[in-house]
Amino acid sequence: MSELPPFRIGQGYDVHVFGEGDHVMLGGVRVPHERGVVAHSDGDVVLHALCDALLGALALGDIGVHFPPSDERWRGADSLGLLRHCVALAAERGWKLGNADITVVCERPRIGPHAPLMRERIAAACGVALDAVSVKATTSEKLGFTGRGEGIAAQAAVLIVRR
Repeated sequence: MSELPPFRIGQGYDVHVFGEGDHVMLGGVRVPHERGVVAHSDGDVVLHALCDALLGALALGDIGVHFPPSDERWRGADSLGLLRHCVALAAERGWKLGNADITVVCERPRIGPHAPLMRERIAAACGVALDAVSVKATTSEKLGFTGRGEGIAAQAAVLIVRR
């Protein structure tokens, strides 16, 4: 087997439909909103996409393999805990997060005012400097399920590096 490079790249994507509630969890931050999300855990699309990106870079499957919705242990789970678990899996294998770039796709809620705190929470959970985490948002120009306000999505890209 050939020697692997000292870095790996992963990407992740998550989506949740809006449902009953008065907030959404995004990047570990409770963001006020007229709807919640339908989810087994806390439904944090930002952190779920980030977990999937990390797991992908590690070639360890996806978030559903590690935290299956059929397992009651994960009902209502705090997704920052899921992220910490994924970071620990990386560390056990000799990897650490180099940087993460996350994009939230929605018409509402407004992400900009909450992005700095999301970055702080993610950086702390991953054990990296704040400037290693980017959180930004875009709309889908009123197209598709996010454009119609039916749900919210996030995508994440990560670079992991050997410890």
